[in-house]
Formats: sequence, C-alpha cells, structure tokens
Amino acid sequence: MIYLGPAGIPVSAKGGSTLDGIRRVSELGLNAMEVEFVRGVAMGNKMAEEVGELSRELKIDMSVHCPYYVNLCSVEKAKVKASKKRILDSAERASHMGAHVAVFHPGFYGAQTPEEAFERAESAVHDMLDKMKSKGIRGVTLGLETTGKMSAFGNLEELVELCRKVRGCAPVIDFSHIWARAAGKIDYSEVFEKLKPLNLKHVHSHFAGMEWTPAKVPGHGNERRHLPMKVGKPPFEPLAKEILKQKIDITIISESPVLELDSLVMKETFEKLGHSF
Repeated sequence: MIYLGPAGIPVSAKGGSTLDGIRRVSELGLNAMEVEFVRGVAMGNKMAEEVGELSRELKIDMSVHCPYYVNLCSVEKAKVKASKKRILDSAERASHMGAHVAVFHPGFYGAQTPEEAFERAESAVHDMLDKMKSKGIRGVTLGLETTGKMSAFGNLEELVELCRKVRGCAPVIDFSHIWARAAGKIDYSEVFEKLKPLNLKHVHSHFAGMEWTPAKVPGHGNERRHLPMKVGKPPFEPLAKEILKQKIDITIISESPVLELDSLVMKETFEKLGHSF
C-alpha cells in the first residue's frame, strides 16, 4: 500500500484545526497526514481520540511529528529529560489517535564522537520504550528521522544499526535529507537495500525539494531549506519507480512548502507509472 499526504494541515483547508485538515486531505483524494507538534504538544488526549475517530472514518493514515526541540545525544541531563518528555507526550497522543509512528530528529554530535552520540541515543530510546510500555502506550513506533546536516546524529547507517539493536523503533527516511547530506546524490535502490536487515513491513518517509550547501568534508553537504518539488532536486519519479519495482509498502509525507499540492504531484506521478490508489 502507498500512502501520500501532507506534513500538517493542508494550506487549502477551510479551517485551521487538525480535523479540518483531515477532511481536506480526504476531499483531495489523499490518504495520509502527519500531525505536526512543531513547538510543543498542544493537543490533549480527548482531541487526539476525535482525530483518530475521524481519520478511521475517512481512511486517512495518521502519523505524528514530535517537537523540533529534541536532543537525545546531549551531555546535559536536563536537556535529555526534556527531550524525552516531548517525545513521550507526542507518542501518547499518537496512541490515542491511532497514529502508527511518532517521528523525531534524534540529536546532535556536539563535541562527542559518533560512537558516544550513538550510545546516548540508544540509551534514551531504550528508556522511552520502557516508559511507553509502563504507561500502556501501544501500537506506536518511535521513528528516528534521517538528518540533513553533518552536525546532526542520524545518518541512515547509524539509524539502521540503532533500530536493529532496539526493538520498537524504526528509521524514518527523509529522502531529501539523505540527498542533501550526500551533496546532491542519492541512490534510491541503495537506500532500500540498507533497510533490509530491519525487515520493515512498512516504511515511513518524508520528501520535498531541497537546497543544500557544501560541508567542510568533501563529498558531503548540509540541508539549507525545503523547496517545492518542481525544482526536481532530488528527483521524485526515480523514487516512485523504485517503490513500484520493489513493491514497497510506504507512507510518503510531503514536507514541501506547498504541502498537499506536492502530495498530489506525487499521486499523479504514481498514477502515470500505472499505480491505482
């Protein structure tokens, strides 16, 4: 199954609530939406349940993006504690709405080695999963998003290894971040090959056009800003072809500035290639 939809409430929604957003996603013929807790978790559990009821009625696949202020790799205990709370609050709302994944950016290397950052992230994820179990939060995967800057922990290899070691989490594949971090290069077949050790039944992902800047390390780059897909960087059609070729079960969330419009571009691309939704 292929699910497509925007990161947040569609620009063309008649109202500004999550419920309005879900209705608009359905009207557009899309089938996914990611709830964005960008600066904090402002939604209560009761509203999350209403969101879940409507999304199930309209058959919209839901996911949640945790607040951006997260650093599980920090050497400061207070920052890690606050980061965990933001993620756990998001996972709790995800559970109440029936969303299958709570997505977050894991953190930053800082002055640490990649190995030290890995150990801190692994320990934090273990602790959060234990807390989720004790709180009865079920059916929600902790989704560690591939990052787009060299300073950020979370390249594809790191996240695959972490998720191989810790059950209950999975990498969220931001294709544009991978493309930017590799200085404008991406092999979609290789990305899916690297995921195979995890035996994922479903891949959750993000896509948008991207501008990047060169990093100090030759052959590497840093994301600068998201752009509409019409820039063609990274290209979407080769990704769609690879998904259909390998019969990948996937959700692709549009993080383009034009949100649902680019979700519709994705849908048109798949349909041009012979896929029926």
